[in-house]
Amino acid sequence: MKFKQLIPTHSAWAHLRFVFSIFLLPVYLFAFSQAQVSHAWQAVLIFFIWHVLAFPASNGYNSYFDRDEDSIALLAKPPEVDISLYYFSILLEAAAFLLGFFISWEFAFAVLLYGIMSKLYSHPATRLKKYPIISFLTVFFFQGAFIYYTTYTALSGSSLFDHWDTGFIVAGAICSCLIGASYPLTQVYQHAEDSRRGDRTLSLLLGYKGSFIFSGVLFAAGIGLSYYYWHIAGMILNFYFFLLCALPIFLFFNYWFYKVGQSTEHANFKNAMRMNFLSSACMLIYFGALAVWG
Repeated sequence: MKFKQLIPTHSAWAHLRFVFSIFLLPVYLFAFSQAQVSHAWQAVLIFFIWHVLAFPASNGYNSYFDRDEDSIALLAKPPEVDISLYYFSILLEAAAFLLGFFISWEFAFAVLLYGIMSKLYSHPATRLKKYPIISFLTVFFFQGAFIYYTTYTALSGSSLFDHWDTGFIVAGAICSCLIGASYPLTQVYQHAEDSRRGDRTLSLLLGYKGSFIFSGVLFAAGIGLSYYYWHIAGMILNFYFFLLCALPIFLFFNYWFYKVGQSTEHANFKNAMRMNFLSSACMLIYFGALAVWG
């Protein structure tokens, strides 16, 4: 390995897709709003480790092995990958792991485990992405409940082995349902490329109509769990605020589903990004408000 290979090229920076980390920010904000934050500097460092290091590293590593030619999340025309993307993503992940020890050894190894799972997801030797159920469950848990549980305990300065009451479990399940609901819709415009590459994604398995129905069911499950969570917490107004913030998502989702029912040409990159940004913006408003005023 040459030193210059560690210096990311313009293509490498593009494939790290730092903005994509915003889509996962609601999980952090939810954990922040519910945890008794022990130190402000730890909250900043935990955010930095996940959203500036670990998540972009995962994006870059996946992109290096995917070598997409058609549109992917946030990149309508992804540039050709090079070896600097591979090495720089490993460097970011190593930095995330080492910085994690400033929080706790548990958090550091949680970051490491997340990185390992992202590699299993995309590396040709394992490529979990080829298996629709396994790949879905990997994303469902590790980008949802896993991030919530590890972030919550890290923010509160407690051990992951000590927090398994009903509210804690349900909160993680809410995150997984919201993440899982968006998962097949991020694949619905990639059927042709995924088929060429031999990746049997969940959206390919379900088909266009099935992908929307599956997403709708999971989002409804997230709504039901949210009601239960705030009901047992005695803060039911937070649930009604959730419904208000989710209304634009519900309306665009049904509009897009209707259009795809008319023609699958509407299951395209442009509409998928509209769905992603709208749902992220609405959930950022909701969980951001909880973090500030909750």
